[in-house]
Amino acid sequence: MKISVIIPALNEAESIGATVAAMPWGEIAECIVIDNESVDATAEIARKAGARVIAAPRGYGAAMSAGASAAVGEVLVFLDGDGADPVEEMQRIVEPVMRGEADLVLASRILGKREAGSMQDSQVFAGWLIGWMVRMIYGFRYTDMCAFRAIKRETVEKMRMREMTFGWNLEMQIKAVKMGLRVREIPVDYRCRIGGESKVSGNFRASVRAAWRILGVFWRVRNSG
Repeated sequence: MKISVIIPALNEAESIGATVAAMPWGEIAECIVIDNESVDATAEIARKAGARVIAAPRGYGAAMSAGASAAVGEVLVFLDGDGADPVEEMQRIVEPVMRGEADLVLASRILGKREAGSMQDSQVFAGWLIGWMVRMIYGFRYTDMCAFRAIKRETVEKMRMREMTFGWNLEMQIKAVKMGLRVREIPVDYRCRIGGESKVSGNFRASVRAAWRILGVFWRVRNSG
């Protein structure tokens, strides 16, 4: 099965080149960078590094959706473009899906080792809270909502993803449990981002906004279908 790597990017000029260059090119069919209305040189740098660049309207989920629709691979690997996700661990994330042992494989920063400063306390707490809520309602315990994950394209299509902002990852995880999919978490080490500021956790105000959005996603997805 072919593998397509999908990277949403909004003003990641400082990190996107190194992230794309680190791809295991001999093992993947393509790396797609979705330019999410960047105002810097993100798209140009990604293209020069070897990525196929497409454009999408502003919104994390909108970028993920556009990438999934454009991908040629049967297996999709999602990760962020800030250089924090350990690209060198991709084989461990994708292999269970390729072998048919899991339907969704998630990297867990909580189960792995985290470089000092790579995650805010608010991110760790949000992961714990959502994990607890999902366990109470669905009986499955997530430890993290890391972007780094692998899943078959046909499975994403069956999920009919709707969240076009930062709720995309959580929507996928809740729907995976509701659909009875085989979910596995893999511990990975997590680094500080190469440069720039996180769109979710770069400051307290952004973290609070993201937390409210995530809670809204939880209730929307829980009450749907």
